[in-house]
Amino acid sequence: MSYPLMVPLRQEFDRPRVDNIAGEIRSTLDKLDLSRTIRPGQTVALTAGSRGIANIPLILKSVAQFVKDLGAKPYLVPTMGSHGGGTAQGQREVLESYGITESFVGAPIRASMDVVSLGNTAAGFPVVLDKHASEADHIAVVARVKPHTSYHGPIESGLMKMMMIGLGKHVGAINYHRLLLEYPYDQVVRAVGKTMRAKAPIAFGVAVVENAYDETARIAAMLPPDFEKVEEQLLAHAKTWLARLPFHEADLLIVDEIGKEISGSGMDTNVVGRKRAFRTAPPENQPAMRFIFIRGLSEHTHGNAAGIGLADFTTTRLVKSMDYNATVINCLTSGYPDSANLPVHFDSDRQAIDAALSILGTRTPEKARIMHIRNTLNLETVEVSQPCLDELEQKTRFTIGSAAALKFDSHGNVPKIG
Repeated sequence: MSYPLMVPLRQEFDRPRVDNIAGEIRSTLDKLDLSRTIRPGQTVALTAGSRGIANIPLILKSVAQFVKDLGAKPYLVPTMGSHGGGTAQGQREVLESYGITESFVGAPIRASMDVVSLGNTAAGFPVVLDKHASEADHIAVVARVKPHTSYHGPIESGLMKMMMIGLGKHVGAINYHRLLLEYPYDQVVRAVGKTMRAKAPIAFGVAVVENAYDETARIAAMLPPDFEKVEEQLLAHAKTWLARLPFHEADLLIVDEIGKEISGSGMDTNVVGRKRAFRTAPPENQPAMRFIFIRGLSEHTHGNAAGIGLADFTTTRLVKSMDYNATVINCLTSGYPDSANLPVHFDSDRQAIDAALSILGTRTPEKARIMHIRNTLNLETVEVSQPCLDELEQKTRFTIGSAAALKFDSHGNVPKIG
C-alpha cells in the first residue's frame, strides 16, 4: 500500500507555569488563616486521586507539611472511585506508582473501600464518604481542575467531582454515575458537594491547573464556601490552556498510548472528539476523527484499558496487555460498558493502518489525512501527513519539519512519538 509522506510538527501553546510549587502552596494556604480552625494535634485527611497530575507527589508533600506546621497530623486517603481494581491495596499501589509514598509525602496512607453515609441531598441523592476521611477532624480536598471528558458546563472535573466520586469511593462512584445517566451533571455535582461540605469536616481545598505541556500552571487554595466560584474561574483558564491537535479532523488518528493517568476516558475526548454526552448533538467546532487507532497502554494505567471502546482499531498486543477485570469494573462503574468494547485488532500496526486506509471511500491511501500523537497529554510533538497541511484549516501554532516516508520496524510497527 502507498502511504502519504509524514511531517513532524512542533506545536506552540501558551505556557504559564508555577516554578516554586512548595512556595506557591504555602503562600496561597497562608491567606486562609487556617490556624483558627485546624488546631495542634488534630488530624487532617488529604485526598489523593488516581489521575496523572503533574507534580502531585510534591503538591501533596507541600500541603502535608503546611498541615504539620500548624501542629496537626496529616494522612492520605486514596480517592479514586473504582480505580485500582476497586480494592484498597490496588488503590494504594496506584498512588505509590505515581511516587505518592508515605516516605516522600511524610504522611501515612490509610486505604479502605469502606464508606459512611452522610444522608441525602435535598433532591434525594445519597451522599457517602470514605471511612478514613470521616474519622479525621478535618478534610483537605486536593484536585486538578480541567475539562471533563464526558460532561460540559461551568463545573466539570475538579474539587467538586473529587468530593463526589473520589471521597465517595467505589460505592459513591456507582451511585453517582447511575444518577448521571438520568440527571444533569451540574445538578448532581453541586448538590452532592453542598451536602458534603455541610456534613463532612471539609476544611479547605487546593486546586491545580495545568498548561498544555503537562506542567503546573496555577495553584489556588480556598475555603469550602468558595469551592464552586473559584472552580468555575479555574476551569475557564484550564480550557484556554488545554493542549489541542493542530487540525480538528483527520481520516486516521494514531494514538501511541491511552491510560487512566492520561485521562479518565483513557484519551481526552476534549482533544480527539467522541465525547459520549454529545453523540446526538455535538457542540460546534469539535474534533472529528473518522478512524482512531490506539497502539498500546501506558505503564501507569496498570492494564486498565478503559476508553479502548472509543477506538476503531487497536493491536493484539494491547488486548493481551489488558487487565480485563479492572477495565470492566471501571467501565461498569461509570455506566458506559461500551468503553471496554474491543475494536478490531491486528498483530501489527501496518495491518491496522492498512485496514483503516482501505475503507476511506473515494480517497486513496496516499491522500489520507493522518495524525499521529503519543497521547492526549503530550501534544508538543505531532506527526501529520502532507494532505493535512495541504487541505485542512490550521488550529494551533506550529513549526514544520522535513517530510519523510511513514516508517515501520521489522515487526511492522511504527515508532512511538517522542
